[in-house]
Amino acid sequence: MGCLVRSVLGISPVEASPVRRGFHTGAAAGQLEEVGRAFVAGYNAALAEPDLPALQSRLERMAPGLQGFAYEGAAMAFALLDLFTPWRAERWRKLHAGPGAPHSYMLHVGAGWALARLPVGIDKYLARFDPLLRWLVLDGYGFHEGYFHAPDSIAAQRLPARLRDYARHAFDQGLGRSLWFVCGAEPARLTAAIRAFAVARQGDLWSGVGLAATYAGGADAEALRALARAAGEHSGELAQGACFAAKARLRAGNPVPHNELACRLLAGLGLHDAAGLTDICLAGLQDADAATPAYEIWRRRIRERVAQHAGTPRPTGPLLVEGVSA
Repeated sequence: MGCLVRSVLGISPVEASPVRRGFHTGAAAGQLEEVGRAFVAGYNAALAEPDLPALQSRLERMAPGLQGFAYEGAAMAFALLDLFTPWRAERWRKLHAGPGAPHSYMLHVGAGWALARLPVGIDKYLARFDPLLRWLVLDGYGFHEGYFHAPDSIAAQRLPARLRDYARHAFDQGLGRSLWFVCGAEPARLTAAIRAFAVARQGDLWSGVGLAATYAGGADAEALRALARAAGEHSGELAQGACFAAKARLRAGNPVPHNELACRLLAGLGLHDAAGLTDICLAGLQDADAATPAYEIWRRRIRERVAQHAGTPRPTGPLLVEGVSA
């Protein structure tokens, strides 16, 4: 059975190649391909290994900076298997309750990749997940569409017809993350791509770019500064994405040097302060089924707090981050 599942659902590592996908192949191409390959490795490992301790061992043999992507891939695999065998729809939940718990954000995103592959009802599917973080499932859906269907989702700017209301915003946040890969982490290309979209969609796209730039990396200090300048009126969204990435990294215990650098240059905060800000802004959030989802209120609060911080004096001089001079 396992061999059959892998032959039908397996993904070749070649699919993570920027050349294969038709993405821009600049200086960051190698690093971004490594990220994609980690995702595919985690996905294929979960198809092959149903035993959670054994799967955990395989995923955590990867470099710490790549483990989150591997867990994201594993989450996609388990979510797909749950949809194919609804009488045994417990794989994703057990992963989330077990070794995947530190990677909760990535697991919700991975579940969105499964949503993108099958024509299931959005509301019924989202009901399976955490009321706050379920919007990350749609973020994952958006990333999938940008990564695998860039001509439709980015060039033609099509939104899936089955999405309504806030689901479209969450989708665009993931689509923005995919732009980081499609544009090869190059600020000029990213800016041009985002400005081609309707103004109403640009803020969510910038948020996704901030998250990807901080979590996945691929840009040096000069490029990050250029990105911050290019965001302009959407600098708050860019910063909010960076803060989300900081929280995801620290919750999983796998931060890498570029996370700190990106947080400082995109949000004006250190990694730990950026992550802590997301916790502060969670306080007192209301029911996620309100007209404005709690998830969006959370994001707005983060933007507001970052803007307040931007008005306070900051140290001057070169920024040193674990030996990296900015």
